[in-house]
Amino acid sequence: MRKRETQNKSDGELYYTIENGIRLSGMPAFGEEHAKAGDMETWNLVFFIRHLPDQTAEELKQMEQLNPKTEKERLEEDEEQNFLRGGSTESSKPKSHNQ
Repeated sequence: MRKRETQNKSDGELYYTIENGIRLSGMPAFGEEHAKAGDMETWNLVFFIRHLPDQTAEELKQMEQLNPKTEKERLEEDEEQNFLRGGSTESSKPKSHNQ
């Protein structure tokens, strides 16, 4: 969403894309979901997309913390952070007797 291709679109084009999706691309239409909230929800997303190139490191960190993660993803993230701090790369899970 930070790419020049996206940022060069008009606000109306971004709005249309959010509402209608992009066929065969994996970008679903959100118009039906936002219909109850009204147009303002979609316009807020347009404003958010416009802000992404200017996003601060602090804002990015806050957003990452709001991302839902599976237990496996959290464990992998913890192991990565442990490694970066100089800890072991071994998983904290007990190993099977068959290994």
